[in-house]
Amino acid sequence: MKRTNRLFGHMAGTIITLVAVLIISIIFLLLFSSDKSESIYYFFAGPFLNSLSIGNMLSSFTLLVFSGLAITVAFKADVFNLGGEGQIYSGAIAATAVLVYLPGLNSFSGFILASLAAAAAGGMMAGISGVLKNRWNVDELISSFLLSNAVIHIIDYLITGPLWDKESYLLTTRTIDIRFQLLSFLRPSNLNSSIFGALIAVGLITFIFFFTKQGYELRICGMNREFAHYGGLNTAFYVTAPLVLSGALLGLAGSSAVMGIHHATIKGFYSGIGWNGIAVALIAGTNPLAVIPSAFIFAYLNQASETAMLKADFPFELGSLIQAIVFLLISSKIISDKANGIFALFPKKKGGIVD
Repeated sequence: MKRTNRLFGHMAGTIITLVAVLIISIIFLLLFSSDKSESIYYFFAGPFLNSLSIGNMLSSFTLLVFSGLAITVAFKADVFNLGGEGQIYSGAIAATAVLVYLPGLNSFSGFILASLAAAAAGGMMAGISGVLKNRWNVDELISSFLLSNAVIHIIDYLITGPLWDKESYLLTTRTIDIRFQLLSFLRPSNLNSSIFGALIAVGLITFIFFFTKQGYELRICGMNREFAHYGGLNTAFYVTAPLVLSGALLGLAGSSAVMGIHHATIKGFYSGIGWNGIAVALIAGTNPLAVIPSAFIFAYLNQASETAMLKADFPFELGSLIQAIVFLLISSKIISDKANGIFALFPKKKGGIVD
């Protein structure tokens, strides 16, 4: 019963938070926009007005599903991965290197090898933090963050140096061949077939968590690692493995962006995806299925801000401020803790005995 109360408390806290965000958004629009009615209209309805907006929103949703799911995997095991942006970048450059410098591949083998290379690059980066945690008790939160920042600068050097496409006006690598580019939908939007891969990943992680022995052991370790250790579980494995899986999913987000959207690794394209993935995971509450609506909410906010900025008098910084408020309220736990307390006041009775 306590578990049910916590679940309803989290759901209620999340709903209250999102309603509060909508109210705050309206207040900001009324305060800072000269054409208030038009700004409100385009902010709330803009993402659904045409195929371009819908497609771009779903494209952003795809990347947020990958990144939010990756952080959810780590959270479920009670470990923390703050290296999302570097792992996305690593996956992107690995996929690009495979597709640009192995031109003899066909479309299928190229897709498979690029995806594997991206997953390996991201997983290896996150796995290093797991190894450091197990061997020397280095805080994985700090190590993943610092390692990510270091790798970002190395990849920036590669893009602007040895791998730079000198025929481009952008700081980018060479473009991958058209046969490696994912199928596009709702052109000219960025929506592509990687959206199906993101949804499949959610299904696979859900199956692993709730229908396999390893998933059960991972959840036990996440709830109480000391209890799991004395119960005979290999707790060291369930530090490193979830981080590797988390990094692999983030690497796949990078390969998805390369093959489906940019068709190259552009300097700094990852910005915001990794951090927003943390907010998506916090809203989802470590439930992989809840990542889908959570990612959609963030994708909607991104597209709403962009549409309102283009169509009405909506400051660009206001959209970032609204996202920051979502992150702050979700991560504060104040609202969810209050909701848990309210639900705890209503215990369920079974056969006249309070459960």
